[in-house]
Amino acid sequence: MDEVFRALADPTRRSLLDELQREDGQTLGALEQHASMTRFGVMKHLRVLEQAGLITTRRRGREKLHFLNPVPIRLVHDRWVSKYAEPWAATLTGLKRDLETEGLMEKVFEIYIKTTPERLWEAITDPALRARYTFGAGVESDWTTGSTYRASAQDGANGEVPISAGENLEVDAPRRLVQSFNALWGEDVKAEGTSRVTWEIEPVGDSCRLTVTHDQLREGANDQLYGGWPMILSGLKTLLETGEDLTTPGSLMYQDR
Repeated sequence: MDEVFRALADPTRRSLLDELQREDGQTLGALEQHASMTRFGVMKHLRVLEQAGLITTRRRGREKLHFLNPVPIRLVHDRWVSKYAEPWAATLTGLKRDLETEGLMEKVFEIYIKTTPERLWEAITDPALRARYTFGAGVESDWTTGSTYRASAQDGANGEVPISAGENLEVDAPRRLVQSFNALWGEDVKAEGTSRVTWEIEPVGDSCRLTVTHDQLREGANDQLYGGWPMILSGLKTLLETGEDLTTPGSLMYQDR
């Protein structure tokens, strides 16, 4: 977390994040046009932001695209702010702008967790563990390529609430999971149709880098589809590193009712 504050302390780096907030998924050349410094200077600042986890990069053909990653900001929120002002979460997690690719949006989230790939995979696929950080919703599947999955939660007198469903398009434990995604918790999100979620696990020393990409979203899609990812990933990190549940109101949405 110290790296996050050091990165944000510099006004040039904050302006680069502002530019990615305005338009996500930009190349170095595009970002350079908005900075009053050399290309090398912009590269140095981007490297600091990437080391702090505030941006993540992805190659598309010969281009290297830069995405604003709101997860570290969410972790700051969960540590100091959520107890007093949970409604601010929507603002903090709304930092990312739409990346337009043939009329579709892509959202990329990245977090480092001190755990093993096997333990992280278990937390993603085990229904009881999954429910502890995905708003009380467990996921049932046999986790084979081509199989289906279904997520649901218990909501007191209302009984079981369907949350999402889809197909496991690619299953490569404990490295990669690609799923189609259909939101079911409300008529407005049902109307959005099918999108795709990719979980990628990469060992880094005694930790893992988890990248979640939610793509094939229509331009201007309901932000309920992707706005909860920072809280979900923060809850996953808290669970695996401390054994405790994240206690923000959103994380407890369907628990203990």
